[in-house]
Amino acid sequence: MENAIEADAGSAKEPSKPLDTMSMTEDAVFGVMTEEGPNYRNVGGLGAIALMMKTQFGLGVLSIPNVFDSLGMIPGIICVIAIATVTTWSNYVIGVFKRNHPEVYSIDDAGDLMFGRVGREILGFMVCVYWIFCCGSGLLSTSIGLNAVSSHGTCTAVFVAVSAIASFSVASIRTLGKIKWTAWAGVASVFIAVMITTVAVALQERPSAAPDTKQWESDYKLVGNPSFTKAISAVASTIFAYAGTPGFFPIAAEMRDPSLYTRSLIVCQSAITAIYISIGTVIYIYCGSYVSSPALGSAGTLIKKVSYGIALPGLVVSTVIVLHFSSKYLFVRILRGSEHLTANSIKHWATWLGCTFAITTSSYLIASGIPIFGDLISLIGALLGTFMSFQPMGCMWLYDNWKSGREQPKPKWIFLSAWNVLIIVGGTFLMVAGTYASVVNIIASSKAASGASAWSCADNSNS
Repeated sequence: MENAIEADAGSAKEPSKPLDTMSMTEDAVFGVMTEEGPNYRNVGGLGAIALMMKTQFGLGVLSIPNVFDSLGMIPGIICVIAIATVTTWSNYVIGVFKRNHPEVYSIDDAGDLMFGRVGREILGFMVCVYWIFCCGSGLLSTSIGLNAVSSHGTCTAVFVAVSAIASFSVASIRTLGKIKWTAWAGVASVFIAVMITTVAVALQERPSAAPDTKQWESDYKLVGNPSFTKAISAVASTIFAYAGTPGFFPIAAEMRDPSLYTRSLIVCQSAITAIYISIGTVIYIYCGSYVSSPALGSAGTLIKKVSYGIALPGLVVSTVIVLHFSSKYLFVRILRGSEHLTANSIKHWATWLGCTFAITTSSYLIASGIPIFGDLISLIGALLGTFMSFQPMGCMWLYDNWKSGREQPKPKWIFLSAWNVLIIVGGTFLMVAGTYASVVNIIASSKAASGASAWSCADNSNS
């Protein structure tokens, strides 16, 4: 049987043939694919860049100025660069691991190879819960945008429901290859909206949340003095900004040419990090401690309406991408090894739509139950984002390289072994400490008279 990587990459003598010109092809994950069924291997290099960027860029950039406010600008930038370095390595390991083990589709498959059935079930459960929480944060950010644009035109719960319905409709398209265009549109809309806000805060006299005094100067800090809880929560928010890592598994699995994976990854991570640092720095310098969360509300009512109006497609797409990832994970898990995985049968469609509907419903409950944007993303970043982006990837590298390298250890092997052990230990510390800090903050925010209580109709765009 010719595996997916070999079929896609081809050989020097015989160039690879695109899947869409074949009458039938066999993949290590999806099995036999024909022209009559969906083509699950139709993502090119540029499409992969778009999907990678949209998996991360959207929700994360809106929290970076608050991270700088908590840590101070210099420690905040160092934190962003450090998290970017670790997650870039983790994402790179995913591409290598996928090429070494073509049968891997999601993180649970990697868990099965490394730790057996227990590893599969634990990582499978965690990644599913993680994507549900990410979908919930996407629905929440979209409801904030709808509230901002409409001046709280109706109950927030209705806006969350509208966002859920729209996301469900688009995410139900079966292949990443057919929704990659939404990723480009989403990245563009959020980037334009954030740039508008960035320029506006630089031109305005004071941020909208600042006190109305005759003279106002930004109170930004080069180095902050946060409490342990506040500092760890800020780190967790940064992790969430880069925690699209488990989504890189299905992206790699659906690429036509997996050899382009690393190139797409480098472009994505470089662009994301440059955007986070530049935009986060400018907004924080001009707003100081009066930066809004999400950051699009920092330049006054009019700019907030304009920015959110432009960003809404991107916020919806963020939800669509992660909703598709989580639904596809369940779908492949249920039908793997069955002819219905790639056939246009009733069982195929019923299973697929059932998965997307179940994930959408669960995400709606999360978005309505924890309606405070900053606290929600800190919790996701600490409890789930860290575990999905750090420890498993360190284990994956050790799984592929430990036995072969320890027989005749070389300096490179020793360094990389120590590096991956550090990622596992550090990730575990951040997960435990960050989860504790996030829970403390959620309890404190719930007690505060902010109007943003669970299942509330209150306007959530005035943070």
